[in-house]
Amino acid sequence: MTPTVRSPTDELAPIDPRIRQRRVAVERSRGRRRLLWILGVVVALCLVTGVVALLHTPLFSAQVVTVTGAHPHTSSASIVAAAGLAHHPPLISTDPGATAARVEALPFIATAQVRRHWPDGIQIAVTERVPAVQMAGPGASWSTLDGYGRTLQVQPARLPGLAVFAVHTPGRVIPPSVVGGSLPASASAGLTVARTLPPAFSAQVVSVTVAADASISMALNSGITVLLGTATDLPTKYEDVAAILAHGSLHSTSTVDVMVPQSPAVSG
Repeated sequence: MTPTVRSPTDELAPIDPRIRQRRVAVERSRGRRRLLWILGVVVALCLVTGVVALLHTPLFSAQVVTVTGAHPHTSSASIVAAAGLAHHPPLISTDPGATAARVEALPFIATAQVRRHWPDGIQIAVTERVPAVQMAGPGASWSTLDGYGRTLQVQPARLPGLAVFAVHTPGRVIPPSVVGGSLPASASAGLTVARTLPPAFSAQVVSVTVAADASISMALNSGITVLLGTATDLPTKYEDVAAILAHGSLHSTSTVDVMVPQSPAVSG
């Protein structure tokens, strides 16, 4: 008897119509989910694009710029211009840190803090540097400096009531820096003296000088010379000077030597 040969297709059972319908439903459900996901992404992108576009409109630009803090030597207009806010840029593109750094580059500005106030405001809070000394510049010009050696301004004549500062090195006198620049490190000790003078006699000081050997001296409006030496033990040296000025019998040619703390000497 000849064996019957079956085709592989004979082994496949027909698919139940309910299973086929279930598979079709699953595929349709997946398709709907993919479509909803794509639509969600498109809607989200449209919303983000719309919000970004809205934030770059005049509604959210720096229309109201307020400058606070005492700044008698720097106009508000100069501060706003330095901040880059004169043309009312969008608040979203205004970096408070970078804006503050631009303001602090102005000669007189010591610190600047920038805050955004939505939807259209920016506040710039500033403090100014305090003039401490003046230095003779090229020709007949004079430069005003703060207590850390930063040049604040240049004027054609010497200012009254501000001590003269001079720094000598072997062979030359250090000139003041350009406006906004600072003196070299060799001036730091003398500047420490200039900015820490006590109320007891600060108004009497007409000059602070750093010699080529780095020793520091002061000239008073009475003609008295004070030798401080180095910028160490300054509180003790200041106490010695104040006591001698208050109780000593001094002349316009007198020299007060406090280079050795608590062992002052007077000559002349």
